[in-house]
Amino acid sequence: MRSYRTLFRTPEFTPFLLSFAAHAAAQTIGGLALGTLVFRATGSPLLSAVSMFGPQLAQLLGATFLLSGADRLPPRAILSGLALAFAAGTAVLALPGLPVAAVFAVVLAQGLIASLGGGVRAGLLNDILPKGGYVLGRSVFNMLWGLMQVAGFATGGALLALLTPRTCLLLAAALYLLSALTTRLGLTARPPRAAGRPSVSATWRTNALLWSSRPRRLTYLGLWIPNGLVVGCDSLFVSYAPGAAGTLFACGALGMFVGDVTVGRLVPPAARPRLAVPLRLLLAAPYLFFVLQPGVALSAVATAVASVGYGASLVLQERLVSLTPDDLAGQALGLHFVGMSTLQGVGAALAGTVAQLTSPATAMTLLAAASVTVTLTLMALGRREERRPAAPGADPGALPEPAATDTSRSGARREGAQ
Repeated sequence: MRSYRTLFRTPEFTPFLLSFAAHAAAQTIGGLALGTLVFRATGSPLLSAVSMFGPQLAQLLGATFLLSGADRLPPRAILSGLALAFAAGTAVLALPGLPVAAVFAVVLAQGLIASLGGGVRAGLLNDILPKGGYVLGRSVFNMLWGLMQVAGFATGGALLALLTPRTCLLLAAALYLLSALTTRLGLTARPPRAAGRPSVSATWRTNALLWSSRPRRLTYLGLWIPNGLVVGCDSLFVSYAPGAAGTLFACGALGMFVGDVTVGRLVPPAARPRLAVPLRLLLAAPYLFFVLQPGVALSAVATAVASVGYGASLVLQERLVSLTPDDLAGQALGLHFVGMSTLQGVGAALAGTVAQLTSPATAMTLLAAASVTVTLTLMALGRREERRPAAPGADPGALPEPAATDTSRSGARREGAQ
């Protein structure tokens, strides 16, 4: 699938996209409002960064207990329920006088239940689209996420100049309700794609199988660590430029949009694998210049250029899908999104800590240098893996025969699922 026209003619794709748009807008406006609320209350770069990105740390716990549900629960019901839970939690965050400790308890609970959403949504996208359509479809989702961030952060910044952060949180809660309604009315009720009940043991067994392949491990690490460190840089925008954080976030989202259009639509499939390393280096390198503490205009340009590098995630997700049986796609992609979110939370906490001890500009520079180092190290390990001789007849990405996964179709790829 190479055409946007064909993509949007696919049944259910449009309502699925609209539901995600409402969810993304709610997350963007609500996150900026919450980070601003916490920074005004505490004056702490660390607490502000953690309030926006720290809940993603809780997704690691969710991956331990809930992730098998990505393939073993009906997707429409789960996505609708998650959106309603986010609406309720965001409304609670808007309560006047809520202590900072209670704020963090709520957002960590939201992070816990969000661990299931990424896998369910990615697995459902893989089911809705025909074979070979995942990268183009995912690029549209990423572009929409970028547009919602541009619009959401710009709108959120304007709203925060006119309204209180708590009022903006109530608006975010309303958008989550809209997402739940669109999901419920626009999508078909589908059965789970894998047999068996979700459980902690099923989650652990399948995660262990997914992690057992060295090519998949390197792919996961490439998706998680460089991205997480750069998101740590982004988490300091509020403390680096309190009056222009919305502008920096919007410019970053614009760069992400350009990267997704380029990788998803313009780059031929055969050329995409070669872009993984250059894009990950581009993601971090412009933040090295923050050591000079540039003004808002130069910072916005650097952020936009760097964010083009987020297109590397499309290349690596395509590689991950190709290494994974279809009826484990939800959990495999869910593990990616949980790991990515967790490392983003770690990056935000690390960035906030370093900024607390030094300055936001210094913290950004150090995390960018670490991201470049990790990318180069993974590149060297990947080349070493390519030079290793494969066992006769072995598929380097294949899972073992999955008697322990509680599925009956793990070894076969379904036609039309990609």
